Amino acid sequence: MADSVKVVAKNSKAYHDYFIEDKYEAGIELAGTEVKSIRLGHVNLKDSFCVVKDGEMSVIGMHISPYEKGNIFNKDPMRQRRLLMHKREILRLFARIRQDGYSLIPLSIYFRGPRVKLELGLAKGKKLYDKRDSAAARDAKREMDRAIKSRNR
Repeated sequence: MADSVKVVAKNSKAYHDYFIEDKYEAGIELAGTEVKSIRLGHVNLKDSFCVVKDGEMSVIGMHISPYEKGNIFNKDPMRQRRLLMHKREILRLFARIRQDGYSLIPLSIYFRGPRVKLELGLAKGKKLYDKRDSAAARDAKREMDRAIKSRNR
């Protein structure tokens, strides 16, 4: 039986602000009411990032809205959440971040079967002129696609 993947939220701003070099999948340590809130789609990845401290990786700035029926079991929406990866992977990523000036940015959050997973991107920041270049290339591609579509009619 293939694992069903249901994407809950994407961080589209990450593709605008960073060059994504590599992608990784990590589990995330959550409370029960947070999982229920994610199932409803009440999660925001904008301006979130990952840090490695004492051999553990965690995500900072990810907002999970409190579950309406959660009462006392709700956690702080902006709390730091631990990511679950193999120790060797974490140390390899930590070395790349320290040496090469990369960042770890959450790209999307999704369900793989019953488990919540976070897709991380090893990213390098774009300068303003890089953002302009990618916007110009995107616009040029859109124009070419329109021309091809109108010619084929």
